[in-house]
Amino acid sequence: MTDDKKEKASPPGTVVLVGAGPGDPGLITVKGLEKIRAADVIVYDYLAGTQFLQEARSDAELIYVGKKGRDHTLEQIDINELLVRKAREGKRVVRLKGGDPYVFGRGGEEAEELVEAGISFEVVPGVSSAVAAPAYAGIPVTHRDHASLVTFITGHENPEKEESAIEWAILARNPGTLVFLMGVKNLANISSSLISHGKPGSTPAALIRWGTTPRQVSIVSTLEEIPAEAERRDLKPPAVLVVGSVASLKAKLDWFETKPLFGKRIMITRSREQSRKMADRIAELGGEPLLFPTISIVSPKDLAPLDEAIRSIASFDWVVFTSVNGVERFFQRFFEVREDIRDMAGPRIGAIGPVTADALRSRRIKVDLLAKEFTQEGILELFSHENMQGKRVLIPRAEAAREALPQGISAMGAEVKVVPVYRTVQPEAADIERARSLLQKKQVDVITFTSSSTVTHFLDMIGSADLLRLLEGVALASIGPVTSRTLRTNGLQVHVEASEYTIEGLVAALSEYYRPRP
Repeated sequence: MTDDKKEKASPPGTVVLVGAGPGDPGLITVKGLEKIRAADVIVYDYLAGTQFLQEARSDAELIYVGKKGRDHTLEQIDINELLVRKAREGKRVVRLKGGDPYVFGRGGEEAEELVEAGISFEVVPGVSSAVAAPAYAGIPVTHRDHASLVTFITGHENPEKEESAIEWAILARNPGTLVFLMGVKNLANISSSLISHGKPGSTPAALIRWGTTPRQVSIVSTLEEIPAEAERRDLKPPAVLVVGSVASLKAKLDWFETKPLFGKRIMITRSREQSRKMADRIAELGGEPLLFPTISIVSPKDLAPLDEAIRSIASFDWVVFTSVNGVERFFQRFFEVREDIRDMAGPRIGAIGPVTADALRSRRIKVDLLAKEFTQEGILELFSHENMQGKRVLIPRAEAAREALPQGISAMGAEVKVVPVYRTVQPEAADIERARSLLQKKQVDVITFTSSSTVTHFLDMIGSADLLRLLEGVALASIGPVTSRTLRTNGLQVHVEASEYTIEGLVAALSEYYRPRP
């Protein structure tokens, strides 16, 4: 290579070993997320939590190198080589590892390989499943009255080895908590080895599978009985074994598995942009949100009627907003046509529902009329107390919507102008096959619908041939009576309906639906 070519060669990149927590998307540091978002390449594991990949840049290269039992996508030596090669290409590489990179994650071996190759690296620690899974199962690994010592042990040792690397006699005498990772397949061997070296078979023991996720399953038994109990419950990897008296605290300190939506897989059909708040709330209550956007919010085909209304905004006595989308789209276009919010000073403002009103107030727009019942009929009832004769009313709304409001106001003697500010269409990249597969495998507990358009689009996308079979055992949840009416018109049963027609109200209705009854 010539000197000129050497000068033009890309300098080596960097590798960051990021711990991504054992499942709960909240168990990652701010720095870890920053590294993921800045990465050119992300090399990730089986237990690293694919939800973190949604934070990656759209042009980032994602490489799966997971190991599951004896099924290895790449051997460790090949993973080491991959990290070095990508860094030498001048890339910013994130090695995304489940839990903590240095706790049974082989991160130390990878770091050594990078040092030998002259590649700079850093480590962003994560929360190891050794502490996170017990914590989510209501088991503190240390406790003043139970254990002042905790020991982490790999449970992945081959039971056919002539000589174990684990000092079972020392562990059996250990007065603290023993936490075994990756030990389900060797559970019987772990139990018998500890007991044969003097650990009482009556010692409390717990096994936690898929810790920190809505799929978490935990059982508490004794060291002697837990292998048989795990077999009876068909508990498979990944799981963490806790041995010690702290396991007996689960009944008192259980906080995660008692959440109202724990373990429920809840499909969200609203637009992807609007799903995050609902998904976060479901996750907070222990559920697993499944995103299946059936609508996408886009501009109307013809913006001329809206532009005309904005230019003549001072000629209206009222502007009535029926949704948050209507507010957002109206004001987005408003500032493209006009420059000064003071131009909105003329008309009074009406809103259907508190969320729509909040969207207006966030723009420093005073709401003069707020429907107590969050429907078009609710605001019509309020207008019935106003003198609407000869008044001009502007309703910015969806391209296709119910006519109850404009017809009702017109009947009061007002002149009503309806202008479309957005329309709902089916998303271009909807993963219909995944949604159908989840329904076929009975891996969905609830489907939520937040508008009539989410219902009609869902039915169009899923198809009607085997719809009733796919929906067997699935609860259908509606945000309010209008959406419920659309479901029933299409021959579907409504199991849950929000009494307050908001996302928070819908989630609250789901929590009540699944609340344990005496």
